[in-house]
Order: sequence, then C-alpha cells, then structure tokens
Amino acid sequence: MHRLLPLIIATLTCLQPLAALASDERVKITRDLGSVEVVHEGKPVTVQRNQDAANTIHPKFQRTSRSCPPFCVQPMKIAEGVETIGELGMLDYLKRVSEGDDSVLVIDSRGPDWVKHGTIPGSINIHYKKLNRRSAEDDEIARLLEEFGVERSGEFWNYRWAKTLVFFCNGMWCGQSPTNIKSLLRIGYPPSKLKWYRGGMQSWETLGLTTVQPD
Repeated sequence: MHRLLPLIIATLTCLQPLAALASDERVKITRDLGSVEVVHEGKPVTVQRNQDAANTIHPKFQRTSRSCPPFCVQPMKIAEGVETIGELGMLDYLKRVSEGDDSVLVIDSRGPDWVKHGTIPGSINIHYKKLNRRSAEDDEIARLLEEFGVERSGEFWNYRWAKTLVFFCNGMWCGQSPTNIKSLLRIGYPPSKLKWYRGGMQSWETLGLTTVQPD
C-alpha cells in the first residue's frame, strides 16, 4: 500500500485544477445556461454570474429607501401592450443583438453619472431626457426615431419597420426608462415593439451578472 501512496497523491494533485474548474462553474444563470456571449461597443463580452460566493452587491445599489417622489415603486405593467421582461428575456435580446439582429436595440436610459458605475453589456446609452419633449427639441427626437428604424412620411411617422426597443434603468424605483416608454407611446410608437426590464441594474447587480464600464 505504501508504494501506491505517491501515485495516489500525484493523481489527486493532477485532479485539483479540474475540481477547481467544476467549482467555478457552479454559479450558473440557469441549470442549463452558464453564460451568454454578447458584443459591447465592438468587443466580445461574456455575461455570467459572479463566481465568487463571497461577492456582494455594488454599493450603489445597497440602499433600500429613496425619496418618493421621484423614486417611487413602479408598477409591474407600465402600459397596455408593453411587455415587462426579466433577466432571461433580457439575455435573449442581448444575444439576438450580438448575433446581428439589427431589429432590436437594448437601451440604458440613465445619465452618465450612473452609467460610469457599470451597465449591461450589449446595451447602448440614450439619456431619457433625449426622448422627452419637455427637455429635447423635436429635431433631436426625430433623429433618434430614424435611428430606431421609423420612417417619416410627410408630417407623419411610419412605424412599419420600427425596431424593438428594450429599455432599462436603475430598477423598480427608477422612472427614467418608464419616461422613455411613455414618451414614445405618446408619439405613436407601437407598444408591441417596446419592452421594459423593470428590475434594471438593481436586479442585474443583485444576481451578480456581468457589467461593463465606459472606456
């Protein structure tokens, strides 16, 4: 038996990296989904949950209480016909965008003071004020609508080829993405082409999902 001991020790030593790898893969998104590959600003990013069991939520999202108004709890359904989605729905849209589906845009509605702390990979940032007629000129809104695939037909807009827009902001207490959605609905954007990730960055961070910061 003593002659086999060195061999057993050597074998166990070789298996240690494999054991560590298996341990690293335990924190999956779902039982069958470990990660999703997306593209953010032209660079590949792997979206997965943080593998460190001691990881904690970003300090920016630790606060439970903010003054209401304006930081009031948003309803589950923001408007008739607009779908509220969760993390798996968001990941599906991010995957579609990264695979070249140009009929979808994932939009972070927050300002740069929040975006600098991290955003969802695969999203683009359009400050909510740029789609609000109270704070943006009609020409600026028109340019964004054209980026969304909306065509001008005389004095009217043709939404036939409008992109599906997936909005998010800081979470269920944040009114920025709801403001975007309501502004677009008022000017005729089809509700079926508007999606809302209500949990936003609060939920994304709570689940330890990958974020990216602007360069």
